Amino acid sequence: MLAAFALTLALVSLLAVALLWPRESPASDENRLIDRINDLLPQTQCRRCTFEGCKPYATAIASGEAGINQCPPGGERTMTALAALLQREAIAVDPKFGVMPAQPEVAWIDEAVCIGCTKCIQACPVDAIIGGSKFMHTVITDDCTGCELCIPPCPVDCIEMRPKVAMTGAVT
Repeated sequence: MLAAFALTLALVSLLAVALLWPRESPASDENRLIDRINDLLPQTQCRRCTFEGCKPYATAIASGEAGINQCPPGGERTMTALAALLQREAIAVDPKFGVMPAQPEVAWIDEAVCIGCTKCIQACPVDAIIGGSKFMHTVITDDCTGCELCIPPCPVDCIEMRPKVAMTGAVT
């Protein structure tokens, strides 16, 4: 009788452990997919895809709310990699989200015209602009992704895009 009780107790304990053992949840699978998609994106945070950055765009792709062809900075290469990862048909990047120049560009600030308003600093999603209030600002070209988000808020139009090749390694 005692042996039967011990066996029953052991089986119930084993069943409880099996039922309570942590498992991979569907949410963790989705998070891994989002991370894999995000890793393929160029991390420009340019918002051309209509999302607030690369991670929200990756989330939208994973949930089926966005297409794989909304990232102009990533271009055909990124779209093809996304198509392979998600086992979808490769389609051209939609030009309605913007067209990238043939040669990558970075922001350049005309320091003689800059009034130090800090609006460009606030707009830059990658902190590639340095400067202080009422002082001229400058772009760290190695960090600039060419998103152009700093241009519209500038009240004196002192920011322009220039070819990155000519600027690489320089602080302008």
